[in-house]
Amino acid sequence: MKIIVGLGNPGKHYKGNRHNVGFHCIDYLADKYSIPLKKRTCQSDIGQGIIADCQVILAKPRTFVNLSGNAVSCLLDKYKANAADLIVIHDDLDLGTGRMRLKLGGRSGGHRGVNSIISCLGTQDFHRVRVGISRPASETGRSRDEDEIVDYVLSDFTVEEEEIINSAISASAEAIKCLISEGIETAMNRYNKRNPIL
Repeated sequence: MKIIVGLGNPGKHYKGNRHNVGFHCIDYLADKYSIPLKKRTCQSDIGQGIIADCQVILAKPRTFVNLSGNAVSCLLDKYKANAADLIVIHDDLDLGTGRMRLKLGGRSGGHRGVNSIISCLGTQDFHRVRVGISRPASETGRSRDEDEIVDYVLSDFTVEEEEIINSAISASAEAIKCLISEGIETAMNRYNKRNPIL
Protein backbone atom coordinates (compact mmCIF):
# COMPACT_ATOMS: atom_id res chain seq x y z
CA MET A 1 0.00 0.00 0.00
CA LYS A 2 1.11 3.56 -0.76
CA ILE A 3 -0.04 6.53 1.29
CA ILE A 4 -0.20 9.68 -0.85
CA VAL A 5 -0.52 12.88 1.15
CA GLY A 6 -1.06 16.35 -0.24
CA LEU A 7 -0.19 19.25 2.03
CA GLY A 8 -2.44 22.27 2.45
CA ASN A 9 -4.67 24.17 4.84
CA PRO A 10 -8.34 23.20 5.33
CA GLY A 11 -11.22 25.61 4.83
CA LYS A 12 -12.69 27.72 2.05
CA HIS A 13 -10.50 30.70 2.95
CA TYR A 14 -7.35 28.82 1.91
CA LYS A 15 -8.73 26.82 -1.01
CA GLY A 16 -7.01 28.67 -3.87
CA ASN A 17 -3.78 29.46 -2.02
CA ARG A 18 -0.37 28.61 -3.44
CA HIS A 19 0.31 26.68 -0.22
CA ASN A 20 -2.58 24.34 -1.08
CA VAL A 21 -1.20 22.92 -4.31
CA GLY A 22 -0.73 19.57 -2.57
CA PHE A 23 -4.47 19.47 -1.84
CA HIS A 24 -5.19 20.28 -5.50
CA CYS A 25 -3.03 17.34 -6.61
CA ILE A 26 -4.89 14.97 -4.28
CA ASP A 27 -8.24 16.23 -5.57
CA TYR A 28 -7.05 15.62 -9.13
CA LEU A 29 -5.94 12.06 -8.30
CA ALA A 30 -9.23 11.41 -6.49
CA ASP A 31 -11.19 12.50 -9.55
CA LYS A 32 -8.94 10.74 -12.08
CA TYR A 33 -9.01 7.38 -10.28
CA SER A 34 -12.52 7.62 -8.81
CA ILE A 35 -11.35 7.61 -5.20
CA PRO A 36 -13.77 9.78 -3.22
CA LEU A 37 -12.33 11.42 -0.11
CA LYS A 38 -15.31 10.56 2.08
CA LYS A 39 -13.70 9.16 5.21
CA ARG A 40 -12.29 11.18 8.11
CA THR A 41 -9.50 9.58 10.10
CA CYS A 42 -6.17 10.63 11.60
CA GLN A 43 -7.20 14.29 11.32
CA SER A 44 -7.40 13.82 7.55
CA ASP A 45 -9.89 13.49 4.72
CA ILE A 46 -9.01 10.19 3.06
CA GLY A 47 -10.03 7.84 0.28
CA GLN A 48 -8.88 4.33 -0.55
CA GLY A 49 -8.54 2.94 -4.05
CA ILE A 50 -6.25 1.63 -6.77
CA ILE A 51 -3.56 3.40 -8.82
CA ALA A 52 -1.35 1.36 -11.16
CA ASP A 53 -2.63 -1.92 -9.64
CA CYS A 54 -1.53 -0.76 -6.19
CA GLN A 55 -3.70 -0.12 -3.15
CA VAL A 56 -3.42 3.56 -2.19
CA ILE A 57 -4.66 5.91 0.48
CA LEU A 58 -5.17 9.50 -0.67
CA ALA A 59 -5.06 11.96 2.22
CA LYS A 60 -5.53 15.67 2.89
CA PRO A 61 -4.52 16.44 6.49
CA ARG A 62 -6.75 18.91 8.33
CA THR A 63 -4.05 19.85 10.84
CA PHE A 64 -2.88 22.88 8.83
CA VAL A 65 0.41 22.63 6.96
CA ASN A 66 2.79 23.27 9.84
CA LEU A 67 1.44 20.32 11.85
CA SER A 68 1.15 17.84 8.97
CA GLY A 69 3.42 15.35 10.70
CA ASN A 70 0.79 14.58 13.33
CA ALA A 71 -1.67 13.36 10.69
CA VAL A 72 0.94 11.57 8.58
CA SER A 73 2.44 9.61 11.48
CA CYS A 74 -1.07 8.56 12.53
CA LEU A 75 -1.87 7.36 8.99
CA LEU A 76 1.31 5.29 8.77
CA ASP A 77 0.55 3.68 12.13
CA LYS A 78 -3.09 3.00 11.27
CA TYR A 79 -2.31 1.34 7.93
CA LYS A 80 0.86 -0.37 9.16
CA ALA A 81 2.94 1.40 6.53
CA ASN A 82 6.47 2.75 6.75
CA ALA A 83 8.18 5.86 5.42
CA ALA A 84 9.15 4.10 2.19
CA ASP A 85 5.41 3.73 1.40
CA LEU A 86 4.78 7.47 1.80
CA ILE A 87 4.50 10.02 -1.04
CA VAL A 88 4.13 13.67 0.04
CA ILE A 89 3.05 16.35 -2.45
CA HIS A 90 3.83 19.94 -1.52
CA ASP A 91 4.52 23.42 -2.85
CA ASP A 92 8.12 24.57 -3.33
CA LEU A 93 9.29 28.19 -3.34
CA ASP A 94 12.64 27.31 -4.92
CA LEU A 95 11.15 25.86 -8.11
CA GLY A 96 9.71 28.06 -10.83
CA THR A 97 5.93 28.15 -11.05
CA GLY A 98 4.70 24.92 -12.63
CA ARG A 99 8.00 23.05 -12.42
CA MET A 100 7.89 19.66 -10.73
CA ARG A 101 10.59 17.56 -9.10
CA LEU A 102 10.45 14.13 -7.49
CA LYS A 103 12.92 12.98 -4.89
CA LEU A 104 13.46 10.44 -2.14
CA GLY A 105 14.70 11.69 1.21
CA GLY A 106 16.69 14.80 1.96
CA ARG A 107 16.02 17.85 4.09
CA SER A 108 12.81 19.86 4.20
CA GLY A 109 14.15 22.79 2.17
CA GLY A 110 12.55 25.08 4.74
CA HIS A 111 9.03 23.76 4.13
CA ARG A 112 7.43 23.64 7.56
CA GLY A 113 4.97 20.92 6.64
CA VAL A 114 7.74 18.63 5.40
CA ASN A 115 9.80 19.53 8.45
CA SER A 116 6.88 18.50 10.68
CA ILE A 117 6.65 15.15 8.91
CA ILE A 118 10.38 14.52 9.26
CA SER A 119 10.20 15.40 12.96
CA CYS A 120 7.20 13.16 13.68
CA LEU A 121 8.45 10.18 11.66
CA GLY A 122 12.06 10.48 12.80
CA THR A 123 13.26 9.97 9.23
CA GLN A 124 13.71 11.87 5.96
CA ASP A 125 13.38 8.73 3.87
CA PHE A 126 10.04 9.26 2.16
CA HIS A 127 9.12 10.28 -1.38
CA ARG A 128 8.38 13.91 -2.27
CA VAL A 129 6.63 15.46 -5.24
CA ARG A 130 7.58 19.14 -5.21
CA VAL A 131 5.43 21.53 -7.25
CA GLY A 132 7.02 24.92 -7.87
CA ILE A 133 5.27 28.14 -6.94
CA SER A 134 8.34 30.47 -7.22
CA ARG A 135 9.33 33.05 -4.63
CA PRO A 136 7.67 36.45 -4.46
CA ALA A 137 9.62 39.11 -6.30
CA SER A 138 11.09 42.15 -4.55
CA GLU A 139 12.99 45.19 -5.76
CA THR A 140 16.27 43.37 -5.22
CA GLY A 141 15.19 40.05 -6.75
CA ARG A 142 13.47 37.02 -5.20
CA SER A 143 12.24 37.82 -1.71
CA ARG A 144 13.43 35.94 1.36
CA ASP A 145 11.58 38.16 3.85
CA GLU A 146 9.56 35.88 6.13
CA ASP A 147 6.46 38.07 6.30
CA GLU A 148 6.38 38.54 2.52
CA ILE A 149 6.75 34.81 1.98
CA VAL A 150 3.93 33.95 4.40
CA ASP A 151 1.62 36.46 2.68
CA TYR A 152 2.64 35.08 -0.70
CA VAL A 153 2.07 31.37 0.00
CA LEU A 154 -1.29 32.20 1.60
CA SER A 155 -2.41 34.19 -1.45
CA ASP A 156 -4.22 32.74 -4.48
CA PHE A 157 -2.70 31.88 -7.83
CA THR A 158 -3.27 34.48 -10.53
CA VAL A 159 -5.40 33.55 -13.54
CA GLU A 160 -2.23 33.16 -15.63
CA GLU A 161 -0.60 30.96 -12.98
CA GLU A 162 -3.65 28.72 -12.67
CA GLU A 163 -3.25 27.45 -16.23
CA ILE A 164 0.42 26.65 -15.56
CA ILE A 165 -0.32 24.98 -12.22
CA ASN A 166 -3.13 22.88 -13.71
CA SER A 167 -0.61 21.49 -16.17
CA ALA A 168 1.79 20.71 -13.32
CA ILE A 169 -0.96 18.99 -11.34
CA SER A 170 -1.76 16.76 -14.31
CA ALA A 171 1.96 15.97 -14.74
CA SER A 172 2.25 15.16 -11.03
CA ALA A 173 -0.48 12.52 -11.40
CA GLU A 174 1.43 10.90 -14.27
CA ALA A 175 4.64 11.02 -12.24
CA ILE A 176 3.02 9.42 -9.19
CA LYS A 177 1.61 6.60 -11.30
CA CYS A 178 5.10 6.03 -12.73
CA LEU A 179 6.67 6.14 -9.26
CA ILE A 180 4.23 3.51 -8.01
CA SER A 181 4.55 1.20 -11.00
CA GLU A 182 8.21 1.66 -12.01
CA GLY A 183 10.01 3.12 -9.00
CA ILE A 184 11.50 6.44 -7.99
CA GLU A 185 14.58 6.32 -10.23
CA THR A 186 12.54 5.81 -13.40
CA ALA A 187 10.06 8.47 -12.33
CA MET A 188 12.82 10.99 -11.59
CA ASN A 189 14.56 10.31 -14.90
CA ARG A 190 11.32 10.63 -16.83
CA TYR A 191 9.69 13.62 -15.11
CA ASN A 192 12.34 15.74 -13.42
CA LYS A 193 13.64 16.90 -16.80
CA ARG A 194 10.21 17.92 -18.01
CA ASN A 195 9.01 21.48 -17.79
CA PRO A 196 5.21 21.68 -17.56
CA ILE A 197 5.18 25.48 -17.96
CA LEU A 198 2.95 26.33 -20.93
